[in-house]
Amino acid sequence: MEYGEEELVACCGSTRFAQQLAKASPFSSLQQAIAAARDIWFNKVDVHGWLQAFSAHPQIGQSPSPSAHSTSAQWSKGEQSTALATATTSSLQELYEWNARYREKFGFVFLICASGRSTDEILAELKKRYPNRPIVEFEIAAEEQMKITELRLAKLFSTKENVSSTGGDQFHQTASKKAEDRVSVIGGHLTATTVSDASVGKTNANPNPTRTRPPITTHVLDVSRGSPAAGIEVQLETWKGPQPRPLFGKSYTGGWAFLGSSTTNNDGRSGQLMSVVDDVNPGIYRISFNTGKYCPSGFFPYVSIVFEIKETQKREHFHVPLLLSPFSFSTYRGS
Repeated sequence: MEYGEEELVACCGSTRFAQQLAKASPFSSLQQAIAAARDIWFNKVDVHGWLQAFSAHPQIGQSPSPSAHSTSAQWSKGEQSTALATATTSSLQELYEWNARYREKFGFVFLICASGRSTDEILAELKKRYPNRPIVEFEIAAEEQMKITELRLAKLFSTKENVSSTGGDQFHQTASKKAEDRVSVIGGHLTATTVSDASVGKTNANPNPTRTRPPITTHVLDVSRGSPAAGIEVQLETWKGPQPRPLFGKSYTGGWAFLGSSTTNNDGRSGQLMSVVDDVNPGIYRISFNTGKYCPSGFFPYVSIVFEIKETQKREHFHVPLLLSPFSFSTYRGS
């Protein structure tokens, strides 16, 4: 599918992002578009572009401004529909007050992927994130923006997919239904790290069993403090070198291909590091953690964990946590 800058601005308010993604299109699948979008957002859009995208969103609980992009405004209303449906006068007032407090501290609107979340859930997340240091919160907001962008790309992809195969009034009904189904699946994943398992089950309305999160996930625990490690930068790569697998003691140039990056939240969990797919590509993967930035006085400037996913394991889930202290670390394959 080929995308134009105008429709991509509705997905993400950064003009640089829209320009770069439009140049990178066409894409053969939604997963390919999302992978390109993540690379552009985290590696090619600067601070000004992030802030421009943040400013395109209305404050949670309020309507978009009249000057907002029409498609973006329509999507914002839909994404906040659950919050507005569950709001009371008192909760809206409290949300308004905390939004103002947040903006005064950080300088930009509180950003969260609100799809499927109640007002109480959003308010609780706002209060939890408010004590963060500005640099940590800035990165979390960027990750939330990417989640919103992925949801909107799914809507856009479904619409364009139906344009090529149907026409007339039938298109409008089919495209709307297909987009709603696809988005409900992705939305279930995007909220999976912040809501209970029971809530995830309700959010994911797909009738067929599919993944509700990426096949590779991680979290970090600071064992020296006995608490989750928040604010650690995480990067996921896959081996694409000249050999089928990296060999011990050998150095290669350009062997690792970037898949995605994130920053651990207050629960120590990373955001989405790769697309949600049923079958993960077999191969060698590497998760790297910027432990030196998290603990400058520690022994490890960074930690990398290399592991292999075999052909027979492509439908399994791989949770690869990091247990960290200033002078030691360990890992295991979790669930």
